[in-house]
Amino acid sequence: MWYPLKLVSKMQVEFINPFIRSTTNTFETMLGCSIHRDKLCLADQVNERYEVSGIIGLTGRVQGSAVVLLSHDVAVNAAAAMLMMEPSEFDGLSNDVIDAVGEIANMVAGSAKAELEELQLSISLPNVVVGHPPDVRFPSEVKPIAVTFACPWGPMALKVGFTPLPVPA
Repeated sequence: MWYPLKLVSKMQVEFINPFIRSTTNTFETMLGCSIHRDKLCLADQVNERYEVSGIIGLTGRVQGSAVVLLSHDVAVNAAAAMLMMEPSEFDGLSNDVIDAVGEIANMVAGSAKAELEELQLSISLPNVVVGHPPDVRFPSEVKPIAVTFACPWGPMALKVGFTPLPVPA
């Protein structure tokens, strides 16, 4: 049995909110950086340059991914805030920066998961992709939603997309 089509369309709007809240809360509480939601659109309409992407797979009653996309400056400043260092102490996208981006993606997905209990989500270990444009693929039937954020460190965004899985008989 498949979830009703109504749930799929509802999911695209209703279920993005926990990820938005989680992203703003993670940046505020863990990094001391106040960010604000900017535009909400389909993921393929986001054209900013994001050099680092933290990716978390989602499974449970749905399958898909959540992707935190950061510009180089946001990634370095976020790592500096997490590690209580100065951004100038990093040599480009070092392993510490990559690890910090993975941890940010993990915190965002973990916090959103707590708000989406009805989906019985499990989250994967984070993967980090460096380079632009990141070639992150969602399930073919999913139209992922993107949210851009106003961040004092530079451009950043979030992409989330998932699809219901059949319910075992």
